[in-house]
Amino acid sequence: MKILARKKREEASSGGNAPWLNTFADLMNLLLCFFVMLFAMSEVDAEKFQELAISMSNSIGIFDGGGKSFGDGPLISSGMTQLNNLDQYTINMGKQGHETKIENEGEYDPTTKENTIDSEFDGSLSQAFEIMQDKMEEVSGEMYGSVEALTEEYNLGDYVELSIDPEFRYVQLSMKGSILFESGKADIIDDAKPILAKIGDLLANFEGYIIEIIGHTDNVPMTSPTFKDNNWLSSARALNAADFLINNNKLDPQNVKYSGRGEYEPIADNNTSAGRAKNRRIEIRIFNEYSGR
Repeated sequence: MKILARKKREEASSGGNAPWLNTFADLMNLLLCFFVMLFAMSEVDAEKFQELAISMSNSIGIFDGGGKSFGDGPLISSGMTQLNNLDQYTINMGKQGHETKIENEGEYDPTTKENTIDSEFDGSLSQAFEIMQDKMEEVSGEMYGSVEALTEEYNLGDYVELSIDPEFRYVQLSMKGSILFESGKADIIDDAKPILAKIGDLLANFEGYIIEIIGHTDNVPMTSPTFKDNNWLSSARALNAADFLINNNKLDPQNVKYSGRGEYEPIADNNTSAGRAKNRRIEIRIFNEYSGR
């Protein structure tokens, strides 16, 4: 009899039939419903959502900044931790933490503008992208005006051609290769050094901005024993131009990038001498603070 009584007590104390479990489960369901209701009643933080939208825009490649930046500067695609303060971000992005100090009339100074993105949007990613693109267009337009004024000030109009990136990431100065180099060579000719020095003075007004120098050639095969092909020639020309600007005009080497594209990005027909002359060029790009560079 004692054995039977012990078994009944053990069965009564087993968890499967404990009445408190039903009460506990009801309580958990009520708490879940309560927090779901609180979340449904809450409002999305527009600034946080906008930061997320900007981060995603470059991460998925809508702007050519996500994960493709040179150097160790701030990246939009690096995540939300770099976007704690959007206002500070919009001023410093692409400047690697420095502030441009420009006092001459007509020159670009982002500290005189309200470089923030309107936080009043409907919460959609598409509108966030549009806002970002509009701001990039505005900033690039201001930079173009500043570079144009400086080009006139330094009498560079006969040597450079100005343009804006179609995606509004940078302002570009393009020079004919014949101005800087002899055919098949990468050394800067002596007559061109004063011209390149003036361009360096212009670039010095954009202290802290990322500057990229790109060399281009035509498609005529190399015959020089110094360079294996046009890629080597264009790369050497870009490097020599960057080295001159760094040493002569004291540009920050951390902000100056260079590369050679050889014959692979022509802007004219290589079947004509005039077209080949246009393709032999050096491009200097000044990236704005929204570019992700």
